[in-house]
Amino acid sequence: MAMAKPVIMFASAVCLLSLFGLAHCEPRLLVEGKVYCDTCRTQFLTKASYYIKGARVKLECREDGKESVTLSAEAETDEAGSYRIPVEGDHEDETCGIQLVRSDDPVCSEISEEPYQQHKARISLTTNNGIASPVRQANPLGFLVNHPFPECKDILRELGMTQSDLV
Repeated sequence: MAMAKPVIMFASAVCLLSLFGLAHCEPRLLVEGKVYCDTCRTQFLTKASYYIKGARVKLECREDGKESVTLSAEAETDEAGSYRIPVEGDHEDETCGIQLVRSDDPVCSEISEEPYQQHKARISLTTNNGIASPVRQANPLGFLVNHPFPECKDILRELGMTQSDLV
């Protein structure tokens, strides 16, 4: 019985320290983002865009200058088109990004292969970047429709653009 008291005190101290975040040595981050349907094929959100439920995204980190993957995780979007990916550890010396994997939306499932398009988003996964929050927001990513919706012509006109401006 004399041994039980120190064990209980130690366990209580560990619980208390972890409650204050002092016992957790490895950073725990959370990547959040949204996936939308790019109904106008503009590579940005418009008032005709909608968020996609059930889309899959993948988070990958690679050591700078190397091809080998150091972290890989996938997530699926909820009914609001949002996803969340928990990340353990600090990935300061790595290049990390989110990319589109799959959409079950039969109207909106194309992934652009054009360079610099919105099918990938880089993200900083370190606590050594001046961001106090453990949450890292990724830029929205969009799947494309095969052909722009009819209302897109008017939407682009409102923005001072034409479809040929996007090519």
